Formats: sequence, C-alpha cells, structure tokens
Amino acid sequence: MSETPATDMKPATDPTPTIDLSIIIPVLDEEQSIPELVDRIRSVCDGAGFSFNAWLIDDGSSDDSWDVIETMHERDPRIAGLKLRRNYGKSAALALGFNEANGKYVVTMDADLQDDPAEIPGLIALLESGYDLVSGWKRQRHDPLSKTIPSRFFNFVTRRMTGIALHDFNCGLKVYRLEVVKSVRLYGELHRYIPLLAAWQGYTRITEKVVQHHARQYGTTKFGLERYLRGFLDLLTVSFMTRFASRPMHFFGTLGSMAFFGGFIISLWISIEKVFYGHPVGDRPLLLLGVALILVGVQMFTTGLIGQMIVVPRMERLDTVQIAARYDPSPRIKGKPIDEA
Repeated sequence: MSETPATDMKPATDPTPTIDLSIIIPVLDEEQSIPELVDRIRSVCDGAGFSFNAWLIDDGSSDDSWDVIETMHERDPRIAGLKLRRNYGKSAALALGFNEANGKYVVTMDADLQDDPAEIPGLIALLESGYDLVSGWKRQRHDPLSKTIPSRFFNFVTRRMTGIALHDFNCGLKVYRLEVVKSVRLYGELHRYIPLLAAWQGYTRITEKVVQHHARQYGTTKFGLERYLRGFLDLLTVSFMTRFASRPMHFFGTLGSMAFFGGFIISLWISIEKVFYGHPVGDRPLLLLGVALILVGVQMFTTGLIGQMIVVPRMERLDTVQIAARYDPSPRIKGKPIDEA
C-alpha cells in the first residue's frame, strides 16, 4: 500500500456501482479494535451474500493502527486503507472514503467496536425499501452521563433547527445510496450533518433505525465536551448555508429591514413628540436606540446585497445543479423521417 496525502486525492468521476457495499471507517488510534472489527464485517457481509470493500482511513494515528491495517489488507485484499500524514478530522476522513466508494450502497461506522456490523443487513433492507439514507439510532447508549446528556440536548436542538426527524445525528453507523455520498461535500466537522447536507441536495427520503450500541472495549474516547460547542457553531453554519447560501439577501435583508423600520418608527415618534408636544429629545436613550437601529439596518441590508453579488455568478455555473433524471436525444437516422427512425 502506498502513502497518499489527502491533497493528492482526485474526485471520483464514475459513480457507477461495481459491488454491493463500500464500508468507510475513520480510524484514530484503534490498533486493538481493528482486527476484531474486520473479522465481524467479513463474517456479516459474507454471511449475507454482500460483495464489499472496506476502506479504513487512518487519520493520523499515533499508535500502530496503520501496521494493523496493512496486515488486514495482506490477509484480505477487500480491506483497503488510506494513511493521512496528520490528523485532519473525521469529516476529512469520510470525504476521502466517499471519494473512493464504488459500492451500490455506502456504509459508515466507527472503528471502536461500539457500532455493531451485525446491524448492516437490517439497515440495508430498510434502505432498499425506498430511502436515500438510513441513520442508526443508539436509543440505549453505553456511555457516561457526561456524553449522553449533552448529546440528547444537541440532537434535540439539531432536530428542531433542521426539521429532520432523527434522534441521533452523531451516530457513526449510517447507510447511503452511492449517489448521496457523491453529492455531499464535507469539511470542518460537518460529518454530524450529512443528513442535512443530503437533504439540501434533494435526497430527502431519510429515516432511522434503532441499533445496538456497545460499551467501548479498548482505548479511550477521542471526543470531549468541546465538540458540542464546535458542533453548535457548525449547526448554525450549515443551517445558514442550506437555507440562504443562494439567497443571502433574504436573510440579511430581512434582518436589516426589521432593524431599519424599527429605528425609523422610533425616530418618527420622537420627532412627533418634539414637534407637536415640545418634549426634549437630546438626552433620551430612545433616540440613540433609533439611530443605532437605522445604522444596523443599513449595514445588514448592504451586507446582503454584497453577498448576493458574490453568489449570483457562482449560482450561474451549471455544475452547481443536481440533476435527478434526464432523457438524452435519440440520434436521427440519415435518410429516414424522424417518426421512422
């Protein structure tokens, strides 16, 4: 296996499935769990009759995870790997895996054995019933309260803000149709919001299935409480991008108009009091509030206008449009009328 930096990866150009499953597994310091995980995946997929490949993405591990991945590949060529030069994060690892995926369906899961490969056939069966994406739901979690309570609050807020009825956005065990993963673009820590990114591209048939969650057997968790703060900021970002990326004026213009007219009404009222009732206005805090709201309104409106000027040229590019279906024109046969061709 050769070491390929993430920046050298080329985007996939042919999304035609060649096997049943591509399994994408980000790895960070999981040398102890990898052999058992691979054995379980192989047993489940072979038992269910799935042709598969599994991509283990070593995201800058400091232990011997890559050596273990190499050993697994030597034993079974269906087990592939990518080694990153440093820790880029889970989103980058998944993005590289999505780039390599060539299965009819794509499975993502964590490498710590808390996700059970035995759930894969059930998730695939639900996907085949007409969904684009099926997410695992760890209804009974074997994690400390310091993780479960913030996670439930985070999922509640995400569910309310996005309108996607999932109970566990953070579950690493998900299955997708190939075209779904080829349409999303991951960066930062947006892996938590793949369902929202997929829905943005028109893949709105999203559901979830209760899956078994196991306690961690090896190593320690790689996530702390700070991930929820980053996750909340990413939620605000992706919510704005999915709703207003192509029309920033609708967002900034609305806020700006509200602020401007609020300030205008305040200033008008103060002016009426001054002109008709002789009330002094120079020392009134309400005057400062009215002026501030007018200025903020103008600034917000201007920001929306500038954003719209930036977005319009980008939106005019044809490659930003996702085409769900197409009919190509049939070639006309020389010498025959079209209706006889």
